[in-house]
Amino acid sequence: MKILVTGATGYIGKRIIPLLIEQGHTVVCAVRGKLRTEKKYSDEQNVEVVEVDFLKKETLKNIPKDIDAAYYLIHSMSNSISSFQQMENDCAINFKQIIEQTNCKQVIYLSGITNDLKLSKHLLSRKNVENILASPTYGLTVFKAGIIVGSGSSSFEIIRDLVEKLPIMVAPKWLNTKTQPIAIRDVLAFLTRSLGDKRLYNTTHDIFGPEILNYKQLLLKFAKSRGLKRYIITVPIMTPKLSSYWLYFVTSTSYKLARTLVNSMGVEIIGHPSNINQMLDVNPINYDEAVQLAFEKIKQNSIISSWKDSYASSRIKKRISAKYINVPKHGCFKDIKERSVLNEERTFAKICAIGGENGWYYGTYLWKIRGFIDKLFGGIGLRRGRTNVNTIETGDALDFWRVLLADQENKRLLLFAEMKLPGEAWLEFRVAKGKVYQRAIFRPRGLAGRLYWYSVLPFHGFIFKGMINKLANA
Repeated sequence: MKILVTGATGYIGKRIIPLLIEQGHTVVCAVRGKLRTEKKYSDEQNVEVVEVDFLKKETLKNIPKDIDAAYYLIHSMSNSISSFQQMENDCAINFKQIIEQTNCKQVIYLSGITNDLKLSKHLLSRKNVENILASPTYGLTVFKAGIIVGSGSSSFEIIRDLVEKLPIMVAPKWLNTKTQPIAIRDVLAFLTRSLGDKRLYNTTHDIFGPEILNYKQLLLKFAKSRGLKRYIITVPIMTPKLSSYWLYFVTSTSYKLARTLVNSMGVEIIGHPSNINQMLDVNPINYDEAVQLAFEKIKQNSIISSWKDSYASSRIKKRISAKYINVPKHGCFKDIKERSVLNEERTFAKICAIGGENGWYYGTYLWKIRGFIDKLFGGIGLRRGRTNVNTIETGDALDFWRVLLADQENKRLLLFAEMKLPGEAWLEFRVAKGKVYQRAIFRPRGLAGRLYWYSVLPFHGFIFKGMINKLANA
């Protein structure tokens, strides 16, 4: 079959594409920026990448007419409430209109469980999207999931942050809210096994694990699986706003995503039973097994995708384009250095491993201070880390940077700053002809931008010098 996958660079999309390829299907990846996927799938004959923004109707013509099925995996978690619902509505309408003009016979949509009488605005929006996608020209298959447990999922990483950082937690009362977590492997099984199954056309099914647990139990069971002793005290006085700030400062999540999660965590996520497990021969594993599987992936450094790599967690609102890839030459402050290298391959390998747990090779404590200051001012800080310890791809989150280009062939890594800044900043590394080149570029915005550059200039002097020396001597 020829299958369109929207949200192809998102958490679910990046995991389902390899499965579909393995099953022999041809996959059309719909992305806002081709640079994020073209090189990754350049060796795959069964993959086609099309540049589509479902908020821009003029780009919809890039979707081929001869698709047989489509996955609708477009979700938004961290946009402002005022614009978010309208945006999801517009995306769904535009998607439906273009798909109705193709040969598509089935659309599979992954939504959230919406059985509680009092739903958050985000869950109500998911429900609205389901209604919009229903069509007489194709069969709509809807799966509704609650918390998804897997390496790199937002829920898993937030639970991990809380458990590993806080021996004693004073937490809001929503920790007593019940939910029914499901492992990522089971979600993917439902999504792939339903493909082309006419019994599931125009049907909706809740998918969930075998246990009903509250969030406090999720944290304590997680701690037990990691061999940690944790104590949790729930208090009734934490408002949603205070709860959001609590999650934001303790975990790697953004404030907007924290606010969205807090609003949804007050809603019970309990699925309605059906015969879908028997129909598709899926037997969901329990929460403990899901956590163990997630850590096996982490230990093997084989995390396929992370919520942090989505542009929902990014400062870049526009797609990766020449505007960012072509670093500006005029009206900028620059710190440019070069060194002869002992070994080009080793130097570039060390460049590609920079940040996260590996640190920044020189003055890492100063990078941490900068990250803490960024967090205080509402930025993302350093807590996003890396998706993988040694490998890096275009589009990845890297501490408070976004990877604009990871070009292994030409040994070039280009980062764009996503910390709070009075301007725009790039950090570029390139290895060629026995040398490593390092450029820090800052385009200031007004007087504040210029004052900022001169205030950090003394630190740049030895941080960047020390960093390139470490890289050159790899």
